[in-house]
Amino acid sequence: MIDFKNQKTAVALGTFDGLHKGHMSVINKAAVQRNNGLLPVILLFSEHPMKVITGNSPKELFTGRIKRRETEKTGCIPYEISFERIRDMSPGEFFKDILINELNAGFVSCGFNFKFGKDGSGEVGTLSRLCGEHKITLSVSDEVDFKGECISSTRIRQALENGDIKNANEMLGRYFSYDFEVVSGDRRGGAKLGFPTINQFFPDNFIIPKFGVYASVTFIGGKMLPSMTNIGIRPTIGCGKPRSETNIFGFSGDLYGTNTEVALISYVRPEIKFPSLDALKSQMKSDGEKILTILEKAKIF
Repeated sequence: MIDFKNQKTAVALGTFDGLHKGHMSVINKAAVQRNNGLLPVILLFSEHPMKVITGNSPKELFTGRIKRRETEKTGCIPYEISFERIRDMSPGEFFKDILINELNAGFVSCGFNFKFGKDGSGEVGTLSRLCGEHKITLSVSDEVDFKGECISSTRIRQALENGDIKNANEMLGRYFSYDFEVVSGDRRGGAKLGFPTINQFFPDNFIIPKFGVYASVTFIGGKMLPSMTNIGIRPTIGCGKPRSETNIFGFSGDLYGTNTEVALISYVRPEIKFPSLDALKSQMKSDGEKILTILEKAKIF
């Protein structure tokens, strides 16, 4: 556990389960306080508050590795605590025990709808009063809108489930990606179809985008390569559990056992059951050509 006794901090408060543009507006206000001699800190929970409260948590929007990477990019120190530890604290207890005694806060940043304390009994007004009493500066971020509505992790999940990957990426402020372990498939992609793929399975607690074919990019050895990804159950061949299959254009290396990152760029078409492998092969060739055009127009490379 980090000791902040000798260093005043600027603390970003929120759930931060997506690190989307709305979350970043809160985090960035804490990050810039480094210029004022404060140490920027993001308060994170080891598990989603809803998991503690209800036993069920929303589907995750990124893996632990990607979350750590994106958190590091903010320039803030991640400080993780268990929500179970604070769930029954009153707003005053949370403020005193966590923000003052533990984090030594001199500046606090939160969103317009931030709630804290047992049963969410503390709101922004409560936090403003407590900060005023202890001469701590409070910054409250307004809602960040996209197409006239507030950006939220729930809205991003809905976009992904609807195949609206472009809108999801816009709200995230980065490409939606995952870096699950590459596992061995049935090797039909390369042997029978001429499109070798890397196979990745989605954990039960991770969001699964709409089944279908996507223009994607895959990160290998620090390089971003164009790729084509199918998410679904492969109705032509058969697969009981949803998976991600990615054909990396021009790549033929062995990635088994690695955690390879795939980022989705654009939804191309729904998953279809074809009458034969030849028909599927023909469609994949057409999909690949279309995807290369999409990626070229997007000026990603």
